Amino acid sequence: QVQLVESGGGLVQAGGSLRLSCAASGLTFSRFAMGWFRQAPGNTRDFVATITWTGGNPYYAASVKGRFTISRDNAKNTVYLQMNSLKPEDTAVYYCAASRATDTAVDSRSYDYWGQGTQVTVSS
Repeated sequence: QVQLVESGGGLVQAGGSLRLSCAASGLTFSRFAMGWFRQAPGNTRDFVATITWTGGNPYYAASVKGRFTISRDNAKNTVYLQMNSLKPEDTAVYYCAASRATDTAVDSRSYDYWGQGTQVTVSS
């Protein structure tokens, strides 16, 4: 059974930082591209960042580029999202997801497995 478990969310002031983690089990982690998405109340689930199975070619949404960094540790079956210079508009539930895609995957339909999400709230 595949499980993706996010952690690290919380409440932070604008300008602060958080590091999200997503621990994967039940799949060959090193063969999956990993992504982060977010969903604010009343909004769609939007792409944030993705990284290939080798750890190369990180790709970011324009709204987070330069502030967020995605990385992975295949030995620990974990993907991370370092979020700096947080803004109130970054407030959302953040989801990690795993994809068998070999190309950069920004469409949520490209992802095969999803975590339950972790809440990030940025106060002004």
